[in-house]
Amino acid sequence: MEISTPIAASQANLEMARSHLMQSGLIAICITDLAGLVIDADDAFASLVGFTRARLLESLRQIAQLTPTEHHHADQEAFEKVSAFGSCASYEKEFIRCDGSRVPVLVSAILQEQQIAWFAFDLSNNEQSRERITHLAYHDALTRLPNQSLFKDRLKQAIALSSRSDQIQAVLLLNVDRFKTINDSLGYTAGDQMLQAIAQRLTSCVRESDTVARFGADEFAVLLMQLSRTQDAANTAKAIKQAVEQAFLIDGRELFITSSIGISVYPQDGRDTATLLKNAGVALQRAKEKGRGDYEFYASGNTSQALKQLLLESQMRPGLERGEFVVEYQPQVDLKTFQLVGMEALIRWNHPALGMLQPSDFIQLAEDNGMITQIGDWALRTAVAQNKLWLNSGFSPMRLAVNVSARQFQQSAFIATICDVLKETDLDPALLELELTEGSIMKEPEKAIDKLNKLRDLGIKIAIDDFGTGYSSLSYLKRFPIDTLKIDRTFVSDVSTNEDDAAIAKAIVMMGHALDMSVIAEGVETPQQLEYLTSLGCDAIQGYLFSPPLSTQSFTELLMEQLRAITPSVERGTTRLQPLVSE
Repeated sequence: MEISTPIAASQANLEMARSHLMQSGLIAICITDLAGLVIDADDAFASLVGFTRARLLESLRQIAQLTPTEHHHADQEAFEKVSAFGSCASYEKEFIRCDGSRVPVLVSAILQEQQIAWFAFDLSNNEQSRERITHLAYHDALTRLPNQSLFKDRLKQAIALSSRSDQIQAVLLLNVDRFKTINDSLGYTAGDQMLQAIAQRLTSCVRESDTVARFGADEFAVLLMQLSRTQDAANTAKAIKQAVEQAFLIDGRELFITSSIGISVYPQDGRDTATLLKNAGVALQRAKEKGRGDYEFYASGNTSQALKQLLLESQMRPGLERGEFVVEYQPQVDLKTFQLVGMEALIRWNHPALGMLQPSDFIQLAEDNGMITQIGDWALRTAVAQNKLWLNSGFSPMRLAVNVSARQFQQSAFIATICDVLKETDLDPALLELELTEGSIMKEPEKAIDKLNKLRDLGIKIAIDDFGTGYSSLSYLKRFPIDTLKIDRTFVSDVSTNEDDAAIAKAIVMMGHALDMSVIAEGVETPQQLEYLTSLGCDAIQGYLFSPPLSTQSFTELLMEQLRAITPSVERGTTRLQPLVSE
């Protein structure tokens, strides 16, 4: 009776492997046990790793000792697949030679009588192979995505490029929720197909300049380059979330998964690769703890503002629909008579969680996300309708100033919108003044002149808001049909103490009057400012010295006081406002 030994079995396996080699074209063979210990190898394999066959077998080396650390995960997956299915698909890796150098190989394996036969093809002998060496070193074999090494290198380069300008970069770490369940229930082949499909979907959600990498078995990373705002990272996370949650068709089965995403942002969440990745990992963990299937920013102190902006952006449209936005009205006072001659409509957002928000909290965000037109149109309609209501209630006619954003003004339907509002409310156009910034009319000055003339023909007044802070050309300014210049509060605040601001304010008043325009100063808060502006001949002012912006109810009460003639010397129907601060 012939006794079988491990060596005899390995010899038999070698013969079977050689037969397989003839069909596959692979040239080097190694036999290991299920734990990875090298039991036998042919001369080609020994030569491939820089040993003689005898020395290789004498050393009783593990296959892991011949493999660089970064390829251990791929080998482990191969062991698991061979144990479960009897073979594994070919994959690229490297072997470490006896002298410490590396050799790229294409490897596959089969299970034979509780031993594993490994087949390796040397990729180092031609130009194409050298290209594959580079690709192998920096890419994941399964998904063909960049690996951790390449991702970190690209992130390092992105940081270096942005170090001077502090341009925003974002790192997203994505984990496939409960991916192990797919491997356990459907097998590794289905899991591999799922990972490949996820890689394709992630790549479709980013720009060519961005990087998607595979970081681990069920973890991916995304580098978003040169963002204009932090919210762009959130928008990409949303797109990825939606893409990943669409059905996958794997082996004829429709599968659904979710993902958790952690986001860190350069420079506020870190200025080096390690810190950004660590903080993205912290955010990822928090996303998982919140129930998975969502994304989270790293909540550093500097990022809290980004989180607030993200919250506002997502709630802006619903807030407008729910009636959370309100209009307040700030009185404008004639400096010769101290009578109330008009008011400026100012929008506010009464947020249910954050309280009353000022325009500085959300207007720029509305400009960025395109909501400014809807919000601006709503404010215009609301303010004009309220002014008409006050007139119908018997109050004296007053000019209503309404801010118009650059995007609103540039809309082709802007004139039609104004006409519709006036028609709906039946307000006298002479009681409406539209406030525009210098920048909004100077982007396309010839078109602006035409549009402003149409507004003037309707009887509407035109004011230039924040005058002196923009870049108006005086040659254009005299061609614009402008009724009012508003001195920006930045010049008013120090007008009584700063010679430069005083000179600018004086020049604006003189220029406005020379061009037959009225001049209003905004942000007037002290008696000293009032005294100087009066000496310049400024026509009107608005500011906290006389009144803060008032709610509709409070402004109505002010108008009622007007009818009661607060100051006995003034006839009923006029208002002589007194400063709230005395010298």
